[in-house]
Amino acid sequence: MTDDRLAVFGERLEPAELDWRQDAAQQEAPFSTRYDDVYFSRDNGRAETQFVFLDNNELPRRFRTWDTARPFVIGETGCGTGLNLLCAWACFEQHAPAAARLHLISTEKHPLSREALQRVWQSWPDFATRAQALIAQWPQPVPGVHRLRLSPRVTLDLHFGDAAACLARLDGQVDAWFLDGFAPAKNPDMWQPALFAALASASRPGATFATFTCAGLVRRGLAAEGFRWRKVPGFGRKREMLRGEWQPDGLTAPHASQCPTRRSEPRAATPWFIPPPPRPAQHVAVIGAGIAGTSVAEALARRGSRVSLIDRGGIASGASGNPQAALYVKLAAETNRQSRFYLAALLYVQRWLATLDPERSLWRDSGLLQLAIGEREQRRQQRFLDNYVLPETLVSGCDAARASELAGTPLAHSALAYPLAGWVDPAALCQRLAATPGVEYRRATLDSLEAIDAGWQLALSDGQLQVDQVVFASGHASGAWLDGLPLQQVRGQIASLPWTAPDAPAQVLCGEGYVLPPYAGRLTFGATFTPNDGDTRLREADQQRNLDELSRTAPALHATLCADGEAAALAALDGRASVRAASPDKTPYAGPLPDSAGWRQEYAALAKDARQRFTTPGRHHPGLWVSTAHGSRGLVSAPLCAELIASRLHDEPLPLERELVDHLHPGRRLIAELIRQT
Repeated sequence: MTDDRLAVFGERLEPAELDWRQDAAQQEAPFSTRYDDVYFSRDNGRAETQFVFLDNNELPRRFRTWDTARPFVIGETGCGTGLNLLCAWACFEQHAPAAARLHLISTEKHPLSREALQRVWQSWPDFATRAQALIAQWPQPVPGVHRLRLSPRVTLDLHFGDAAACLARLDGQVDAWFLDGFAPAKNPDMWQPALFAALASASRPGATFATFTCAGLVRRGLAAEGFRWRKVPGFGRKREMLRGEWQPDGLTAPHASQCPTRRSEPRAATPWFIPPPPRPAQHVAVIGAGIAGTSVAEALARRGSRVSLIDRGGIASGASGNPQAALYVKLAAETNRQSRFYLAALLYVQRWLATLDPERSLWRDSGLLQLAIGEREQRRQQRFLDNYVLPETLVSGCDAARASELAGTPLAHSALAYPLAGWVDPAALCQRLAATPGVEYRRATLDSLEAIDAGWQLALSDGQLQVDQVVFASGHASGAWLDGLPLQQVRGQIASLPWTAPDAPAQVLCGEGYVLPPYAGRLTFGATFTPNDGDTRLREADQQRNLDELSRTAPALHATLCADGEAAALAALDGRASVRAASPDKTPYAGPLPDSAGWRQEYAALAKDARQRFTTPGRHHPGLWVSTAHGSRGLVSAPLCAELIASRLHDEPLPLERELVDHLHPGRRLIAELIRQT
């Protein structure tokens, strides 16, 4: 079994096992039957959180004086009901300056269901608004990182899985720790040396911690990893608790950053992926105004950057200008990092769109059916179901009868059903994102750019522009700026026509092509896939191909469309052709732009020995970033890649595990090319 499978797909997350008991106020409180322990004090859970975690991390004082551009980061072991998170959020809003931001990270091995959370919080009316924000975005029970935007200033990353494993994969640093979770005697599997090592690896020098327990194994584990602890009075009937700070090698906080730490260990085998040091991001230029560029612009502006969005053809002038497109992923039959990324991206984009457009005026989570057309695809889907352990609320197999019922139209094939997938109006979405406060659109061509002391000087077709950093997100047009990274053009043509007939799919149907539910009085289907072709003129041959594919995907729909013959159907079709960009491995490029010559020189020994070890970080073009090669699934992948890049620019924890961040790094192609020479 591979590490990827163990990390995400090997075993289903076991949900919390609850009993409901009366607390001191005669209200329902959850009790874990798995660990034979309470989730919070039955006397006064909120007061306990305030005392143990907020006061002993000195959060009210630290929030009041927080004037740093990056967010204050709190890490927690054991999310449980979310009580600690909501209390920290309330404390932050009470004490922090208006411009400050808060980033919460919490691990959970046995997540509560959304229904259980609703039951917990119905008895806390003063937390109703915050609790509802948490409940509304509560993720599917899938291992990995789930980013939630709780408010304009508060972000929550839920890491579902074992606490030590999750924190070992965390790409980010923490200012204060809530070491919660069930007591060591009840939950010894969590309080292990691996957890304390992961805490140290993810701590900023001087990071504080607080925990309710004084168990010897906790004291010894913390001390072994550079945490200075001390006993202080506990809450209520608990005589003592621990608090302290991370100061490795006995150095005081001002000098701790000079000493080597456990943080370098996860990068020992891949030093080329060590990120470049933070730079100012007050003013950022984003080149490209399709879904990749506008989602980057929105993510940066949301964090306070001023964004110049630049595109020579207009907003959504390329492939993102299609009138309708599928929110679609096709996960590999055998689990791998690419599938892990796309699954995370699908889950993220659904929450992101629901927050951005709760009225669903630009999109629909209609559901999607990936049809098993042909014996080969049937076998592939069966292998998929055998290899993946995912909740049926996310994906499940169904026979042709059930697929027909879900689609609302007769289908001849079994399918994989994705209830959370759907479709979006990409052109309207790009316009919405480009209108984010802080984003200024500029219709111009980038002619050249030059590094200057303060950042980058851009020569545009309509004048000069000076910015701190630049993000290239213009699809295949980005190729000229990618320092030799391989990028392939892929032509795609869609077909559409006015549609008022009653027989139309209620869900997105995908085979070799796709057909979408009618939108704005039109039916859209397609699309052709022609690599190494940059022509955007409509082709009648491609319309015929789209029509032929429709007959295999949705035969009843094809029969309705061709009731007067195929010639008449072809004559009625409109369409649009555009060019997408793809990488050789079909994974997007998202991250800092590597200095290709520097990488080939520094890591040349990989061409002779792929096991060679290095200590030098990879060279990057300072302040240059990439979000491109999204191919035909950019509406799913681009928003999460945008969040990743914006998080890196603003020195925040990242929304993906470290190995998936590395999987997206543009420099992976340079390393792969060197290794292939061995």
